[in-house]
Amino acid sequence: MSFREFPLPISAIVLDLDGTLLHSAPELAEAANRMLRDMDRPAVSQDLLMSYIGNGISWLVKRALTGDMHAEPEAALYDRALPFFDHHYSALLRQSKPYPGVMEGLNAMKDAGFELGCITNKAARYTGPLLESSGLAPYFGIVVSGDTLPEKKPHPLPLQHCAKFFGVPVSRMLMIGDSLNDTLAARAAGCPVFCVPYGYNHGKPVDGLDLDAVIPDLPAALKLIKRV
Repeated sequence: MSFREFPLPISAIVLDLDGTLLHSAPELAEAANRMLRDMDRPAVSQDLLMSYIGNGISWLVKRALTGDMHAEPEAALYDRALPFFDHHYSALLRQSKPYPGVMEGLNAMKDAGFELGCITNKAARYTGPLLESSGLAPYFGIVVSGDTLPEKKPHPLPLQHCAKFFGVPVSRMLMIGDSLNDTLAARAAGCPVFCVPYGYNHGKPVDGLDLDAVIPDLPAALKLIKRV
């Protein structure tokens, strides 16, 4: 279902984290390459690693180990690699910065009276420190990480959970993201979805996705919605 009658009637807004709010690729790529170095494996380019971002840390580590979007590394290799990644990323993640327009957009959304939430596939042990260090934490009434619920994006459960938390119909909750996972989750939940073009959609442009609008930055979303 597409929502094309602008301005869309919206009561709450949920936003993705990596690639939408924060430019976290440099830190994720550096942590992955430090992990590979610790395991005497060759480094991987940041551009390639960026194409792996969006499905959670487990996915990123597996892709870095195999260099393939679909191949599975040996379980023992993955189990050995994960603590290395965790150690390095925990030390680096606070360096990630919001994209231009993010703080301005969040402030405008708050000023307009919208309830705000953050939905990410990143594990909670990383999400909390990232939101705190970047100054984003105070904006969100709810944060759903990749391990908060039994399912994560592209499953609709995180969006349904947020709509229930806010007490709004899911069709009146806007998802703003940067990837296929965000659009699939939104469509499965039955809510409208906008995407920014600067994020990590596996290296592909977002305008080919099933979405309602591509917005250049967060402030642009306010021109397409009205609070109800």
